[in-house]
Amino acid sequence: DPRPTTSIQIGINICEDIWVGDGPVAEQAKKGGAKLLINISASPFHSGKVGLREKVLRGHAKKHKVYMAYANLVGGQDELVFDGASMVMGPQGRLLAMAKSCGEELLVVDVPKEKLREVRGQGSGVRKKTKGIHVIADVRFALREKTKEISEKVISRPEKLEEIYQALVLGTRDYVRKNGFEKVVIGLSGGIDSALTAVIAVDALEKENVIGVTMPSLFSSEGTKSDAKLVAENLGIMFFTIPIHSIFQSYLETLKPAFEGMKSDMTEENLQARIRGNILMAMSNKFRWLVLTTGNKSELSTGYCTLYGDMSGGFAVLKDVPKTLVYELSDYRNQKGGVPVIPQSTIDRAPTAELRPNQTDQDTLPPYALLDEIVENYVEKDRSFNEIARKTGEQELIRKVIRMIDTNEYKRRQAAPGIKITPRAFGRDRRFPITNRYRP
Repeated sequence: DPRPTTSIQIGINICEDIWVGDGPVAEQAKKGGAKLLINISASPFHSGKVGLREKVLRGHAKKHKVYMAYANLVGGQDELVFDGASMVMGPQGRLLAMAKSCGEELLVVDVPKEKLREVRGQGSGVRKKTKGIHVIADVRFALREKTKEISEKVISRPEKLEEIYQALVLGTRDYVRKNGFEKVVIGLSGGIDSALTAVIAVDALEKENVIGVTMPSLFSSEGTKSDAKLVAENLGIMFFTIPIHSIFQSYLETLKPAFEGMKSDMTEENLQARIRGNILMAMSNKFRWLVLTTGNKSELSTGYCTLYGDMSGGFAVLKDVPKTLVYELSDYRNQKGGVPVIPQSTIDRAPTAELRPNQTDQDTLPPYALLDEIVENYVEKDRSFNEIARKTGEQELIRKVIRMIDTNEYKRRQAAPGIKITPRAFGRDRRFPITNRYRP
């Protein structure tokens, strides 16, 4: 190549290296003389993570007067979503370019050679080695003489709900596809959790690959039955109606001798959930459809779910999504699509499992806004009872919720994996012994 060549000091570091204040980045910039640092990363998503990465990269760039090029993985792996959002930071701490979130993109940024420290020479080998693993490479390449200014890409950071929704779609798509499935099946109850799960599944996999099944009982209202059907129609997915009343009555007759003289209680309620779980798993076995469970983080936190019932399935899309956020995401998706796909009646209706007459979630749980605040403080922020009590003042309620969270670890251990969207997700991040007698 007849064009002039310039040797540029480039530091290459990996993932966690940038999160160490006086670590590899400082070594490469100060001792190695690098002016362009490239970080290749597999940084998993949680809400707000992009802002944290920006802050870290900006700090290094300004402190060491270097360009920081951050290249992040894109894709889902079990609970984790790698959201991309690769970026380039200038030495003054200015964000020069950012790739899109939760999608692959080629991001090209031109840096004029006069902006970098020029090191003349012909070598192309290793110039410096630090701590045995991080290298400064003396790389030769031709820089374009006509480049006068750094090219900038319009930077569009996704809003909170947008980035969370994108992560849920990407995580669902990759879990299903990478594990060899083509279609998924969802139990549509007429409630908001199953409706949002179905919408995410369609956005991830296309409508022809999503099947909805409604399984009404004597306790199912006309509103929930019609809303389940309406969601399926709005999405254009295959839809089955399989009533469970006769199966339930058969169970009760079979168990009558054993249960003689005993009042109906949660046992009979859970039977209905387990019948529905069996039906979904039968369809999964017969057609090789992956069952998507529909429970949210609020329910899983407190054990407000039935083991081997509504917890049955292969992947839990909303596992780390609190109930209050389920409502926000539903409103967001309805507004985003132009035509609302989740019926307003589903959003407005008081949440209910419909396992007994006139049942609502708040018969058992505190209002979701308060519950989610306690869960966030206790699970995600690792705050103690006293710290949460000082914040909310609801001592007895806090004690009850914490007790429910701790004693339902055995259910969470048997739950399907689900997408992490908060800093601390059950299973992946928070681990608590089932067998313990500790009480604060």
